[in-house]
Amino acid sequence: MPIYSSTIHQKSYTFKDLKEVLAKASPLRSGDQLAGIAARSLTERIAAQMVLADIPLKNFLSEAIIPYETDEITRLIIDTHDVKAFAKISHLTVGGFRDWLLLNETDTQTLSLIKDGITPEMAAAVSKLMRNQDLILVAQKCRVVTKFRTTIGLEGRFSTRLQPNHPTDDYKGIAASIIDGLMLGSGDALIGINPATDNIQGCSKLIQMLDSVREKYQIPTQSCVLTHITNTIQMIENQMPVDLVFQSIAGTEAANSSFGINLNLLKEGLEAGRSLKRGHQVMYFETGQGSALSANAHHGVDQQTCEARAYAVARAFDPFLVNTVVGFIGPEYLFDGKQITRAGLEDHFCGKLLGLPMGCDVCYTNHAESDQDDMDNLLTLLAISGCSFIMGVPGADDIMLNYQSTSFHDALYIRKILGLKPAPEFESWLKEKGIMDQALQISPYIRPSIFQQLIE
Repeated sequence: MPIYSSTIHQKSYTFKDLKEVLAKASPLRSGDQLAGIAARSLTERIAAQMVLADIPLKNFLSEAIIPYETDEITRLIIDTHDVKAFAKISHLTVGGFRDWLLLNETDTQTLSLIKDGITPEMAAAVSKLMRNQDLILVAQKCRVVTKFRTTIGLEGRFSTRLQPNHPTDDYKGIAASIIDGLMLGSGDALIGINPATDNIQGCSKLIQMLDSVREKYQIPTQSCVLTHITNTIQMIENQMPVDLVFQSIAGTEAANSSFGINLNLLKEGLEAGRSLKRGHQVMYFETGQGSALSANAHHGVDQQTCEARAYAVARAFDPFLVNTVVGFIGPEYLFDGKQITRAGLEDHFCGKLLGLPMGCDVCYTNHAESDQDDMDNLLTLLAISGCSFIMGVPGADDIMLNYQSTSFHDALYIRKILGLKPAPEFESWLKEKGIMDQALQISPYIRPSIFQQLIE
């Protein structure tokens, strides 16, 4: 195994393996400090980044940061690696890869051709050498389009997941939030509920309610109840009208085990979802930096690299939607607005580079050193980066999950300032219902009478 070392100001820094180089090269992160793997000084971080820049990309195929024999995610990454796609960049170092990604000649088509040759560790490594503007520039060049009833990820489009959560799963409360969101142009990526009562009976009633609303008003969107995948599989077996199969995922086998899942179970969920023949891209995944550490399942790997490995899991199941819930886990992992912003841009960059339809829950918990101005900044940067979708939460305040996210109005702001539209199928519906005019403006005079039966 190679020894990695660098000298700065006549002081030598040595890193015992690739895993330590990746951890010490990461931008400051409270989670890595909590795990005891962060750089102890800015100088050590720079030394690690200098070492990382000179490491050949080929090394990531021979030096596993979590052993192949003990981790099914490592096996997935190595066994599905596309050697042909990798050939174009196989001669590069991590630093050279960064320079190549930033070239004008490295365009959208080129990036789409190499995505299966990039491992998550390569993506994480190059992100550690990038400034925020680099992450934005390259992510903006990546284009990932998915299709269910609506088409997500098209150029010039910006979508939302309408999130009408309620602390008691009250139907009228949920309906009021759905109406609010639809009348403000939200919901083209998904109408998705996090159930307060997470059991098959309660989730079945919620999915039936969502599907009946969608059918009644012929809304071109998808619905989902974000319950555990085993519950969703059971609902499918019970012939419930399931559109998308949801699951939170992580980047190590042990972390996924803490969620009660493995790759075989995800495959079972994919097959179950497709069996209903409502769509082909039926999976919806959520991730978040810090999940492996919070489960004591990180194997000494830094949280951003663990997060990138979760994208290998998602990529294996051809998902319709993936989003990082970037600030949800709390300040123990991302301390403040600066760390949350950086993490959101890293996650979006790595996911898009690996070929995923990436969205982001631009969010924070109330005990983090962050506020809504930080979220405005991250929201704007992600939209410029080509982010596929964000959350739409009434007032940006999720009263069931007790965290702060983005509102229906935030999506209107982004669409207006950047000239972006909803998904084309949803745009047509909004215009047909008189919610949006031909100039793509939401009408302030629309009356809720078209939804009157829904709230009665």
